[in-house]
Amino acid sequence: MTHERYNPQAIEEKWQSRWQAENAFACTHKSNKPKYYVLEMFPYPSGNIHMGHVRNYAIGDVVARSKRMLGFNVLHPMGWDAFGLPAENAAIKNNTHPAKWTYANIDNMRAQLKRLGYSYDWDREIATCRPEYYRWEQMFFLRLLEKGLVYRKKAAQNWCPSCHTVLANEQVVDGLCWRCDSRVEQKDLTQWFLKITAYGDELLQDLQSLEGDWPDRVIAMQRNWIGKSTGAAITFGLENAALKAEGVTGIDVFTTRPDTLFGVTFMTLAPEHPLVEKLIEGYEKADEVRAFVDRIRNMDRIDRQSDSLEKEGIFTGAYAVHPFTGQRVPLWLGNFVLADYGTGAVMGVPAHDQRDFEFARKYGLPLRVVISPKDEQIDPETLTEAYTAEGFMVNSGPFDGTANEDGKKAVAQALEKDGKGKATTQFRLRDWNISRQRYWGAPIPVIYCDKCGVVPEKEENLPVLLPMDVKIREDGRSPLPETPEFASCTCPKCGGTARRETDTMDTFVESSWYFARYTSARKEDGPFDTEALKYWLPVDQYIGGVEHAILHLLYSRFFTKVLRDLGFFPAELNEPFANLLTQGMVLKDGSKMSKSKGNVVAPSDMIAKYGADTVRLFCLFAAPAERDFDWSDSGIEGASRFIGRVWRLFDEEKDRLLPLKACQSTAEDAQSEEARDLRRREHLTVKKCSEDMGDRFQFNTAIAAVMELVNAMYLSREKLGATEGDRRVFSSAMASVLTLLSPITPHVCEELWQHLGHGTQLASELLPKWDDAATVQDMLTVALQVNGKLRGTVQIPAAADKAAMEQAALADSSVQRHIDGLTVRKVVVVPGKLVNIVAN
Repeated sequence: MTHERYNPQAIEEKWQSRWQAENAFACTHKSNKPKYYVLEMFPYPSGNIHMGHVRNYAIGDVVARSKRMLGFNVLHPMGWDAFGLPAENAAIKNNTHPAKWTYANIDNMRAQLKRLGYSYDWDREIATCRPEYYRWEQMFFLRLLEKGLVYRKKAAQNWCPSCHTVLANEQVVDGLCWRCDSRVEQKDLTQWFLKITAYGDELLQDLQSLEGDWPDRVIAMQRNWIGKSTGAAITFGLENAALKAEGVTGIDVFTTRPDTLFGVTFMTLAPEHPLVEKLIEGYEKADEVRAFVDRIRNMDRIDRQSDSLEKEGIFTGAYAVHPFTGQRVPLWLGNFVLADYGTGAVMGVPAHDQRDFEFARKYGLPLRVVISPKDEQIDPETLTEAYTAEGFMVNSGPFDGTANEDGKKAVAQALEKDGKGKATTQFRLRDWNISRQRYWGAPIPVIYCDKCGVVPEKEENLPVLLPMDVKIREDGRSPLPETPEFASCTCPKCGGTARRETDTMDTFVESSWYFARYTSARKEDGPFDTEALKYWLPVDQYIGGVEHAILHLLYSRFFTKVLRDLGFFPAELNEPFANLLTQGMVLKDGSKMSKSKGNVVAPSDMIAKYGADTVRLFCLFAAPAERDFDWSDSGIEGASRFIGRVWRLFDEEKDRLLPLKACQSTAEDAQSEEARDLRRREHLTVKKCSEDMGDRFQFNTAIAAVMELVNAMYLSREKLGATEGDRRVFSSAMASVLTLLSPITPHVCEELWQHLGHGTQLASELLPKWDDAATVQDMLTVALQVNGKLRGTVQIPAAADKAAMEQAALADSSVQRHIDGLTVRKVVVVPGKLVNIVAN
């Protein structure tokens, strides 16, 4: 008998070429099958895929292939998150154009993904840097501007001096730029904002609908980031005559404790508060205040919100007026107050807030107790920490004696009656700054005219094309303001000379709606085909890293609600991703792979050595999908050996094999005990894999179950005969191995399936159905003990009752030998497991 050697390179290239030629994984929304949309977060085209990509996309591919084999019409697309700083910075470093760099990387990475055999519908491929994509994004911007959900304002912004652009709050990590780790500064700029706060309540409320389908920690992170607080907005009057002359009569604060309003002894403003300069005008220590402002505004924003921050402040020389008592309230600046959180001002109640307590003790500010336990007096002079427990209002005028929880509502109502405040809610969530001062991004479709002001571009003029013939600056600053062909334009309103906006959009805008564009990626006369959109959305299974738990996922949820309200999405679509799986990282030597650590494992090297199927198998077998795992050479060697075992088993037994499908042998075929046992193992494995690879996505345990079945086939092949029934049982088990493994290692399984004699491809087969009757064991091996010591085993029918087990044990020759001459005192029967005979 001649044996054929397993050649993964030849086999994989053969099947990949066939899938491409046949467009095997294309799909349409015009189908009678149930739909299933599986999507992995699309990559930034950096040049090469890494092992994290391989694992992420392997998980998605197993889901896609499994769902097709379960009878679903599956949409599984791929594209490129192609705009942004990394491409621009890499292009500068390599002295080339970002477009050239990006498209070359896309070509390379596409080839790498195809080499791994992922079952994508490549007809739907998108790249966000193409005008046919971002033109619709520009249209969304104009529609949002029309609805008042886009606005422009000047404010202190997070500025990365290295990247030469602003960053959203979410893009600042521990005071550093999320891309380059440079220390972020504060800079006053006029920017464009999306009004995500208008959807704060809905974004928070709809998280409930995702519970059980999204990881708990992702939901918790989103809840915390949105950060809804219930309390009251309160206006403190101002004494400052200059401000009053300008129409500024008060300072607004938000508090969750309106019941402590009578305990206010000072107010604290953010150093960046827009009224600071007016408040310190004429103050003899104004320069000291300005120095404090300059120092604090460039502090780490995260540090300024930390509980461990040492509180610092400075008096402004100005006072506010208490809304109820009319008393003067000194206005301080504090390093713990942020201008863009709440109103940028907080009321200081040191007797009942620990932060205010520490601040007051440091600067000698008075404490006023206004909440006390029932029938108890608290001396503010002896307080060692703020009193924050519940109690009753005291020193609070008409509210004395009111339980403080009831007092919150009562104070808010009184404020509203006097026109000095009202009950309200506040969010930690800030509006989304989408302006970026870099070249490689989607142009913002707005024009500035000296006569007409801010003028939106006309929709019929879209897309506003990003010019490709610009000289990229070495320092990273955008060339667009200095490109007259782009920046100079005609006003769409009056026809006069005007200037085009030269900021580009944050790349998170592109990734906030790409999942919808896949449903009709080639449509030219609109962003979406409505029929396709209604059919495919929401995404049934989304897969990606937990590092996107706030930024990308929150923005995508916002865009879904906005596009729904603009009429682009179905009215009933509230969430973009029905289910979310956050896969773990691939580590090496216990840490994240990186060039600087010298621990990178290149997928191309592993594919060249072992083949794509082995790489896929190891990435899926090493750990549950949601957990990190450490890459190991022994692990991938083991995966390679297993595929080799399957190949050899098939090759060595090919004369025995018949062209059966999975679970196709019958009970009549399994006449011998060995055949019955193998058939039972086959059906148990199919059941286990179907459950583990279904909604649980426990691919590692499914693979382990198939490995056990292969082991059983190796052990049984010598005992099985050459009868037609035994051949059918063995062939059916082999078909099940190939069918169950095919979503994981598709190339080798297709090859062996073809060798088995099938004319169809496994990718188009349905997963087998197990027979519950076939999983029932006919005979059981029962342990026999005498006085607790093992004396043998016996085979009994699985249905045997206790009496039958006892009878079989007492009849066993080994047991009889060990109780000869003894009196049986007791027989202990553990059904299906053991019989223990107590004798003396």
